[in-house]
Amino acid sequence: MADTQRPLSPHMGIYKWQVQMVTSILHRGTGIALAVGTLLVLWGVFSLAQGEDSYNQFKICIGSPIGLVLMFGWTLALFYHLCNGIRHLVQDGGAGYAIPQFVRSSWLSIIVSILLTVIVWAYVLTAGGAA
Repeated sequence: MADTQRPLSPHMGIYKWQVQMVTSILHRGTGIALAVGTLLVLWGVFSLAQGEDSYNQFKICIGSPIGLVLMFGWTLALFYHLCNGIRHLVQDGGAGYAIPQFVRSSWLSIIVSILLTVIVWAYVLTAGGAA
């Protein structure tokens, strides 16, 4: 192989991790998580339609510690994907491309998604909806 003294193609070991890169990767990951997690939601809807026994079995599974963690993760993925999608829509309109605005909106999408998730789960747990 000829030695051309050209730089190597950039890869993850070279790039400095920045919030913009992390939010882009998380957006793709949460899209996949939403697609897979929607199967749990559909299971709940279909078990509700099948009757009380089927729905009680669903509640036992989803009310287990693993089920609660999965639903919490699905909720976080939903809110993050929503907030980051809104951020992308604003940027598609031509706003927020300056580096400080880009970093600020990236952090804002992370923080708002966490806050929304905590608010929803605080309500669910205090209203007895996860039992």
